[in-house]
Amino acid sequence: MNKQIYANIALLTVAVIWGLTFTAQRVGMEFLGPYTFNAVRAILGSISLLPVILLFKLMQKNKQRKYTPEKLRTRRIRLIQGGIACGIVLFLGMTLQQISLIYTSAGKAGFITALYIVIVPILSIFYKHKITTNVWISVTLAVIGLYLLCCKTGFSIAPADLLLIISALMFAIHIMVINYFSPKVNPIKLSCIQFFIAGILSIIPMLIYETPTIHNIIQAKDAIIYSGFFACGVAYTLQIAGQRNTSPVVASLILSLESVFAVIGGFLILHEVLTARELAGCGFMITATILSQLNFPSKTALNSTDTNSKQ
Repeated sequence: MNKQIYANIALLTVAVIWGLTFTAQRVGMEFLGPYTFNAVRAILGSISLLPVILLFKLMQKNKQRKYTPEKLRTRRIRLIQGGIACGIVLFLGMTLQQISLIYTSAGKAGFITALYIVIVPILSIFYKHKITTNVWISVTLAVIGLYLLCCKTGFSIAPADLLLIISALMFAIHIMVINYFSPKVNPIKLSCIQFFIAGILSIIPMLIYETPTIHNIIQAKDAIIYSGFFACGVAYTLQIAGQRNTSPVVASLILSLESVFAVIGGFLILHEVLTARELAGCGFMITATILSQLNFPSKTALNSTDTNSKQ
């Protein structure tokens, strides 16, 4: 198998891990409050990346000598700034998502969260990027899907659904912040710092609103290990490795399957069943997420190709 096939398998593994994480989050909250669960798993995710950082440091030891002291200082400052910025946004997205999972199913949460794939292109308007027709179509499909998923009667949206929508917005912003900082710093170090910041921020409301015990944490250890070590450390490392050897469009399409595996995990492990209306909503949303990542050639480009072929 060539490198691209290996890369796609790695990204599919990431989608499976992230999709099943919604189930682990639901299971974990049988023993812990949302803030405690997020605090422990985020810090565990940060710790799990330390060996990876050490390994990369040993592999790239000679490269660091090319940087001047001033250059290294600038990169460290950017790394800290990026880690704090990413950590704050990640904390907001994780918190809203975790609280909403108290009231909604893992599968439904997975599909609504996947809306960030549609939101990202819309936010790019503020960076004066042109929005293609397929993105606007995907937004329309996503709105229809959200209506079928969230609105039981009329136009009312349950509070948990609203939290998930805001959470998806936070994850979309998180992606854009990472896209800004990751070319300037070590992405694995950036991830390690952001998980640490998110964990520390989660500790504050944990101490105010919850009374965690070591016994409860031990009871939730399987969900915490999966959500922290696998979903944060392993999945993020596989994502970096996979995206190096495949196109961004293919990577986004594969990662968007996270929402499908969230439904599968909820069905197989938690015995969650979606109604026909909610399944239709899922269908609209997965179509929207896939369509938003497709890059169709413009009419001008097609005309140019036709003209060149006639010459």
